[in-house]
Amino acid sequence: MKENVKVIIWGLGAMGSGIADMLLSKKGVEIVGVVGRGNKIGTSMFDYINTEKGDRKDVLLGSFEDVITEKAADVAVLCTDSFTKEAFDKIKFCLEKKINVISSAEEMAYPRAQEPELADKIDQIAKENGVSVLGTGINPGLIMDLLAVCLTGCMTDVQSIECKRVNSLSPFGPKVMEEQGVGITKEEFLAGVKNDTLSGHVGFPESVHMIADAIGWKVDKFEQQMDPIMTTVDRKSKYGFAKAGNVTGVNMRGQGYVNGEMKIDMKHPQQIEPEMEGTQTGDYITIKGTPEVNMSIKPEVDGGLGTIAMCVNMIPHIINAAPGLKTMIDLPVPRAIMGDFRDFVR
Repeated sequence: MKENVKVIIWGLGAMGSGIADMLLSKKGVEIVGVVGRGNKIGTSMFDYINTEKGDRKDVLLGSFEDVITEKAADVAVLCTDSFTKEAFDKIKFCLEKKINVISSAEEMAYPRAQEPELADKIDQIAKENGVSVLGTGINPGLIMDLLAVCLTGCMTDVQSIECKRVNSLSPFGPKVMEEQGVGITKEEFLAGVKNDTLSGHVGFPESVHMIADAIGWKVDKFEQQMDPIMTTVDRKSKYGFAKAGNVTGVNMRGQGYVNGEMKIDMKHPQQIEPEMEGTQTGDYITIKGTPEVNMSIKPEVDGGLGTIAMCVNMIPHIINAAPGLKTMIDLPVPRAIMGDFRDFVR
């Protein structure tokens, strides 16, 4: 009998705790460590997740130096950052301990788009240590990039691609609320855009370049815009609050140009509790060409659960992958792992 697939989780916030709950519901996989910080170190993982401990073996949070030791796990799932620069040292530490990595950092979905030098370093470190690394999530990672790429597979010619995601920010944690400017005034939002302290949706450059590279387009220009979505009523989610008259989310737009012509168009209004003012969520892909493809998913694929599932369901694929930096267009298509995880690992 094969040993269980061993997983370490780094960060037990909204995403990390959800990943822990999902892993505990699966067969053939076990959580062997959780990286925490501050006064959380030494406390039980079960203090922060929905799953009851029952007769399960306890897992205590520890420092990264104590938890991540050489070959301590098959995979470390990092749920701590949005940007490649911020995630780099953590990824490097895990790879040098000969542990594969899955990161939920949005820029890691396609790091060559904005951080080609760091991407090369990550690739080199992974290969030197015989392990692999993947950035994934619901978006970027699936809905506004990989799914569009898959849909082009039935086309003889592609002229343009539009991806639109109207979604709720409510499942996400405090870091995302801060990046979107949830709860601040319009003036503060505009100042944040100007001085680059608000990131809004992170991942458009990554999604645009992933799509383009996958089908053989060369992006010669990328543009991005962000505008505040205001609320006329008080809105409250688990980690965010926006009072009437303040910012409840961001309307993000991005465009990829090929030979001076806009070929990839991204539209992504996202806010907490959108239904409170009549906004219905959904995911839409329109691909002009032969034949034309129109996809609609209503309501949206849940962003929180979707990110959790993508990180967990890609675990066997990243273990099986050849060493190096991988993206979602390098690996087998994602699918729900409903059987024993060990049966999916070669």
